[in-house]
Parts: sequence; C-alpha cells; structure tokens
Amino acid sequence: MTDEKKRKTSPAEFVNQVRSETKKVVWPTREETIRTAIFVFIMMVILSVFFLGIDTVFSAIVQWLLSLA
Repeated sequence: MTDEKKRKTSPAEFVNQVRSETKKVVWPTREETIRTAIFVFIMMVILSVFFLGIDTVFSAIVQWLLSLA
C-alpha cells in the first residue's frame, strides 16, 4: 500500500470530503419522487394480489390433501 492510502483522515477533512461529495449528488425532482412513489405503490398492490392468489391456491390444495387423510 502507498503512504497515501495509509494516511489517516482528520474529522474536519472527512466532513469537508462529505460536503464535497454531497454537492455532486443529483437529487430527484419532486415530480420524479412522486412518480416513483406511485409506481412503488402500484407494484405493491399488484404483488400483494398475486401472492394472495398463490396463497389461496396452495391453501386449497393443502386442505384438499388433508381431507383425503
């Protein structure tokens, strides 16, 4: 390893680096955030209904198998 990688970073230098990196971040607009939240909600509803259906089918199969015993 080089001496540069072994060098400890002071807390003040660390905070300055974090601020510098934070300025480079491209934050989403309000519209993008709302659109993403709506998409996540719709996908959550679709997947919930899908897994409800799968659970119902498996439950019916298990009940049928248990009725045979």
